[in-house]
Amino acid sequence: MFEEKLLQEIRDRFHHVDSCPYQGPRAFFENAGGSLTLKSVVEVNAQLSSIPDNQGRDNPASHELVRLIEQARKDAMTLLGASDGQIIVGESGTELLFRLVRTAMVASPAGGVVLSSTLEHPATRSAARQWAEKTDRTHVLIPHHNETASINSDDYKKHITPDTRVATIIQTSPVTGMGVDIAAVSTEIRSVSPDCFIIVDGIQHAAHGGIDVDSYNIDAFTVSAYKVFSRHNYGVAWLSPRMAALEHEKLDGSAELQWELGTRDTSAYATFSEVVKYVEWLGSNFTNSTDQRERILAAGKAMTDHEAGLVDAMIDGIDGQRGLRAMSEVTVIGGHDNDHREGLVSMLVDGVPSAEVVSFLNDRGVRTHVRKNDYFSGNILDPLGLDSCIRVSMCHYNSPAEVKQFLTAIEELLAG
Repeated sequence: MFEEKLLQEIRDRFHHVDSCPYQGPRAFFENAGGSLTLKSVVEVNAQLSSIPDNQGRDNPASHELVRLIEQARKDAMTLLGASDGQIIVGESGTELLFRLVRTAMVASPAGGVVLSSTLEHPATRSAARQWAEKTDRTHVLIPHHNETASINSDDYKKHITPDTRVATIIQTSPVTGMGVDIAAVSTEIRSVSPDCFIIVDGIQHAAHGGIDVDSYNIDAFTVSAYKVFSRHNYGVAWLSPRMAALEHEKLDGSAELQWELGTRDTSAYATFSEVVKYVEWLGSNFTNSTDQRERILAAGKAMTDHEAGLVDAMIDGIDGQRGLRAMSEVTVIGGHDNDHREGLVSMLVDGVPSAEVVSFLNDRGVRTHVRKNDYFSGNILDPLGLDSCIRVSMCHYNSPAEVKQFLTAIEELLAG
């Protein structure tokens, strides 16, 4: 895990890292619902929100707005590890995924199959189902494994056919925290249906490790800004050259590859650049390289390693406080030992409704969240016969002391 000095430097760069303006001191383990926000994001957002000028005018302010947008597109390409294609910004990650799925479906040859999995968020699952119906295709939902709370390339392999037109993949589940090997899945798909459009939901994963679009062999990758240290109200998507060239909604007379509709919010782009700057700074603590991409890769590995340490402490205990493994009354979804887990533990406490556990923890300054068997989480909870679970989601700015605080509170709960 991070050395104490560096961890404090990291935490100092975020707003409300250890205290809620409405509650007071608290440990924030609700990162899957939205990460903490960088202070630099808030500063840049406030600055640009005050600018009255629009892009595309011949004046100094407009020129600067255009420069910020172009820089942000370059920064996003570097963060995502994409050497070609283009970056677009939309209302949200979910909105972008719906638009991408729709575009791929409408452009694909008639008939055929659309592949999704039961691990996926409704952002892709619902979009695939709805547009499969509208375009008269078969929508196949590949079941994930209850035991591991994940899915793998072999699971996809059983269902891929030469007429698979569109496939959606989630990189990490926001309910289980379990990751998927995107490159392995796409390799299986391409081996049978090379022209399939592959669209990836990277929203949950983006804050927890490296992204390498070039190695995935996919057509689209989407993140939500508020899940990766920025603010609400925009998502970022990468489109492959062939995806970008598909027929799509655009203004008559505009450029063929123009995807964004209307005047975009410059602060969305500029705040995403702040995210990239932060990740690059973090990586500079783990490599001597001055190359932006190398620093970003180093940061991704450091985030993954630190969060793995936090998860290990939560499972096996820390500083004399026993962990969840030793608490027989606690069930961890996906098991205690799971290599797919990315900074998230979903759990149950025998005999105590999940909502009551979350409330108990909140009263003790530990912010978690209850996931209910609804359209967001029923795909995970229903096969397990559960009506809810407690989601404890960490990020690289969380500390071992906060993990101990959480475990101590659980211990108190169990003691009655």
